[in-house]
Amino acid sequence: MSSSALKNPMESSAAEEFSLADFLFSDPDSTDPLVPPAAFTEWRAAASWATSLYEPSLHGPAVPRTRLDCDGVVRSVINLSSYNYLGLAHHPEVIAAAQAALQTHGLGACGSPMLSGMSDLHRRLEQRLATLLGTESAMLFSSGFGGAIGALAGLLRKGDVAVVDAKAHVSLIDGVRLSGAALRMFAHSNAADLDAVLERGKGKRQLVVLEGIYSMDGDMAPLPALLAVAEQHGVGVLLDEAHSFLAAGEHGRGAAEHCGVEGRIGLRYGTFSKALASVGGFVSGRRETIDYLRFYASAYAFSAALPPAIVAGMLAGLDVIERDPSIRTRLWSNADYFRAGVRGLGIDTGESTTFVVPLIIGSDRRALYDLCREMREKGLFLAPVDYPAVPEDQVRFRASVTAAHTRADLDAALTIIEDTIVRRRKAAR
Repeated sequence: MSSSALKNPMESSAAEEFSLADFLFSDPDSTDPLVPPAAFTEWRAAASWATSLYEPSLHGPAVPRTRLDCDGVVRSVINLSSYNYLGLAHHPEVIAAAQAALQTHGLGACGSPMLSGMSDLHRRLEQRLATLLGTESAMLFSSGFGGAIGALAGLLRKGDVAVVDAKAHVSLIDGVRLSGAALRMFAHSNAADLDAVLERGKGKRQLVVLEGIYSMDGDMAPLPALLAVAEQHGVGVLLDEAHSFLAAGEHGRGAAEHCGVEGRIGLRYGTFSKALASVGGFVSGRRETIDYLRFYASAYAFSAALPPAIVAGMLAGLDVIERDPSIRTRLWSNADYFRAGVRGLGIDTGESTTFVVPLIIGSDRRALYDLCREMREKGLFLAPVDYPAVPEDQVRFRASVTAAHTRADLDAALTIIEDTIVRRRKAAR
């Protein structure tokens, strides 16, 4: 949009009418792609009451009780924004393993996996992941986002069709677009619509792309029903286990294990930034598929490998959770407790059945940011999620419950939620 489209961007009331979606396309009056639309810069200043809440600075680890920079004041907060699902971010064994690897392997890998970045630690983690997931092989990516892009862009070609759930993560969508394949969406978790979309693609190479747990809604995909449709059409499936890896299933093998469909998934993708509290990602599947991707997933072949210390920390994290699966039980217990508490306050949590718990506000975007600031001042760190990441009438906070939260943490969070979101609603009646 051009700057003329924004009536008076310096008025906060006008700024509320716009979002990032309004500035996605280039300004028709622009001649330089390095200069953003003037209206965006004006809106950014006018909407600083909202945008200043993004990219918050933690002054400590991503643990349940941490410290957060709130408009220049560092406050102690209950952290319900970090993914640290199994509480490994500051686990002493994980920290010790990373420190030891710094001494033996140095700071960085200093090269791509294809040329010089692979180490014995990387190989151990690959083998460990394949064994855990019951697959023939696995490969590591230095970025979770890059892993999704790399896997899909490496597998798909122009003329292929990717059939993707409508609520799939943007990394999966970007991977399809980068590949040149046709992108076709089907209604979220709707087996009948998946069937119709696959029928349209008959005669072409197709791939179905699903998530185990959806990151904005916290619902688990109905994998048995969706896989049955894909199998009827003879189409393979890539399953994104980013939020479900290690956190779901009796042995931590994700949503596929939870749903009893492990042997029916062609390729498993996951990230290390959630349950393993680290960084990076992986894909796991048949040996020939992984070998192919090592050469054709550019995000793998042309990125520096993960730092060895990070890999060592993740190997220790796997030791911790395999030795003590009760951590996973505690995660789900905490999630059920918190979700029930939020619903008991009359707040919509959508279709969430997991440790990802949305607190849906509705369409009042001003309320979203006012409440976010108020909660931080009272000691609760909840991340706001605005359009276009979610529908315009479902802006929300997204809570990430972890095994490390105590009931005292969760009760204190619920008290603050009642004193902010619930109190504001009552006052508006």
